[in-house]
Amino acid sequence: MFELELTAMIPPSPFEAQLAAKPLTRQSLAVRGGTTELWIYGPAGIHPDAAVTTILLVHGFRGDHHGLEPVAAQLQGYRVIVADLPGFGISTPLGAKHDITAYSAWLRELVDQLRSSGDIGSDFVVLGHSFGSIIVAAALADGLAATEVVLVNPIAAPALSGPRGILTRLAVFYYKVGAWLPQKLGFAWLRLSIVTRFISITMAKTKDSGLRRWIHSQHHQYFGAFSNRAVVVEAFEASVSNDVSEFAAQISPPTLLVAGDKDDITPVAAEERLAALIPDARLVVLAGVGHLIHYERPVEAAAAIETFLGEKRLA
Repeated sequence: MFELELTAMIPPSPFEAQLAAKPLTRQSLAVRGGTTELWIYGPAGIHPDAAVTTILLVHGFRGDHHGLEPVAAQLQGYRVIVADLPGFGISTPLGAKHDITAYSAWLRELVDQLRSSGDIGSDFVVLGHSFGSIIVAAALADGLAATEVVLVNPIAAPALSGPRGILTRLAVFYYKVGAWLPQKLGFAWLRLSIVTRFISITMAKTKDSGLRRWIHSQHHQYFGAFSNRAVVVEAFEASVSNDVSEFAAQISPPTLLVAGDKDDITPVAAEERLAALIPDARLVVLAGVGHLIHYERPVEAAAAIETFLGEKRLA
């Protein structure tokens, strides 16, 4: 009864109808010692080797594929693949430590498998959000081939140097405590709903009360969807120990950066420096939004992506 009441309280997604209108295929692939779960949205009946662009979306830390569904819902005429990162959502952990090297190898092998199966054709775009931007950048530096790259809320500089570095330090302490506590207690500590709500309130910038409720609901449902304590602690260490600027000079495809002017993790000045480090990059800054562009401004983000891809194909 309680579960039914809780479900009834969950606000509907503002993008549910758009997403439901897209043809959906599900896949499970064995990659790097684990199973990666995929949601493939695409034009019905069009083979990826035909004139259709495939966009692979890589989500951020502690999220899963649900977080990027609002962006996928807006991208019209594309084949969009969204994966749960290893150890998050319903994807199982890797057979290795979840550091940036392992995540890079995972992404490159995943793309190789999708190419072999024909789910990715010659026109391929890779998109990373937040921690996903670091994974994408590392994979590109390690040889991942893509036609274009999109980084949404990219981590452009070390997390401790952000506008709210004190919050990052608190997060470091929080995860250290989670790693130090006994296994069962540590796992529960790292899934505390009050911490999730605090993070959600801090990151959401929209003044739309309905949208805020939905964002908080999304975080409540999916922010604790990780396989075990080791996965989330290792991934957190990777997220604060690396940033996109380390790999920027090796990102050769044309790249779009989509940032928010109220991002508490990476300020606009750092995004501008990152854009200058990438050989062929364009920066779009959305006003009035922070680190949750994928939730708060997916329409504008998708429009920027479609404009960028359209211009590159006309060039």
